[in-house]
Amino acid sequence: MFTSMLFVVPAIVIVGFVLPLWLVLHYVTVWRQQKRTGGIDAAALGELETIARRLEDRIATLERVLDAEDPAWREKA
Repeated sequence: MFTSMLFVVPAIVIVGFVLPLWLVLHYVTVWRQQKRTGGIDAAALGELETIARRLEDRIATLERVLDAEDPAWREKA
């Protein structure tokens, strides 16, 4: 009986206290990291949006030039 308690008590302590504490601290750390990288991701997303708009403007300009030089270029492509 005493030897079985030797294994049961540490298991209860680990499962009842250590494991929940570890899980809470782990996810608090993960949430903090996500908050920090969230700002970086938003800045990168804004920069990518700016680049995409510039590329769309370039394509529109190129299409206008091609339409002026050769109106049938779309059928050839």
